[in-house]
Amino acid sequence: MRDSAPRGMRDSARLSRRSVLALAVAAPVTAAAPARAAGSVLGGDRLAGDAVQVGSTTGLPRRLTARSWLVADHDSGDVLAAYRAHRRLPPASTLKMLFADTVLDRFPPGGRHTVTAADLAGIPAGSSLVGIRAGTTYTVDQLWQGVFLRSGNDAVHVLAHMNGGVARTVAEMRAKARDLQALDTHVVSPDGFDHPGQLSSAYDLTLFARHGLRDPGFRAYCRTRTAGFPAGGGKTFRIQNTDRLLGGAWGLRAYPGLIGVKNGYTTDAGNTFTGAATRAGRTLLVTVMHPGNSADAVYEEAAALLDWGFAHGGPARAVGTLVEPVSEGRGAEPPPGRGSAAGRAARGPSAGRLVEGAGTAVALLAGGAWALRRRRVSGPAKGRHRE
Repeated sequence: MRDSAPRGMRDSARLSRRSVLALAVAAPVTAAAPARAAGSVLGGDRLAGDAVQVGSTTGLPRRLTARSWLVADHDSGDVLAAYRAHRRLPPASTLKMLFADTVLDRFPPGGRHTVTAADLAGIPAGSSLVGIRAGTTYTVDQLWQGVFLRSGNDAVHVLAHMNGGVARTVAEMRAKARDLQALDTHVVSPDGFDHPGQLSSAYDLTLFARHGLRDPGFRAYCRTRTAGFPAGGGKTFRIQNTDRLLGGAWGLRAYPGLIGVKNGYTTDAGNTFTGAATRAGRTLLVTVMHPGNSADAVYEEAAALLDWGFAHGGPARAVGTLVEPVSEGRGAEPPPGRGSAAGRAARGPSAGRLVEGAGTAVALLAGGAWALRRRRVSGPAKGRHRE
């Protein structure tokens, strides 16, 4: 199936994984330092640093162009290496992981829903679509396949309307993000499309993946390569997962042991990817946000980081940790003052934390509380979003 990344990006020169590992260092690296007293950054103070943070410099990929990245152990939550892990960036469709974390268990997979025109209203022009048609009946299972495999914004909007509407779903996603302690994340829409103020971070996206993979349904959907999808009139067509490390496509090999999770692309976000892979009984998580101009770079750099983690991450000292959800009794709310303006100013813009939950959603939507400025893209929306 044709990859839906922009043609210009597909045709750009592809770096091999070996060349990714061989090029010169792109960012300063700091080896593991003595542990510091608990400070102001969720997951550990080192995760706020602008240099590469790593517990072992052995074999670390020497050329990584991503604006932010992180590799961590799924089971222990140890962050093995990171670069600007809390930097807030547009997430593209990797935000759909939080949508699934929030809504996936609301409806039984065998439930059926006949789509109406209202269900499909308000989908941004240029969105990635799976091809849902009003008047056709779909199972919940098929709708989630549309979300995970084709990153279909139409499937997201149908499920959001089934959940009580887009506004309600956004508020619930915000509350879920706060429970997961994903405090870099601000949700504007459930689909990840470019909207002013819609932001997340490599740290938060990794939290979404780790939480989701604990759910058997989430794990099954994100590792599904192909599925049949209703075309109406009793007919079906084949959909394929757009995660190119899962099945391999356009010169990229499938990554051994990959179990998902989600890729994305928008104009503002560039290419984003959060993945998980298992080797010899060990599962690693990786997130790469907005690397170089090649559409392959997000996958190549993710694969290089996974290779490093499996080969050298075992003895590496953790540079931080993935926190647990507050609701499970294993997490802890950040102490008062950690998200203060003074603290953000001291740490710099990439490390600041926004404390946000369902109770603050109304105030934020009213426009009084969100002051972060983003680059706005001029021109028509059509073609801006391709997964």
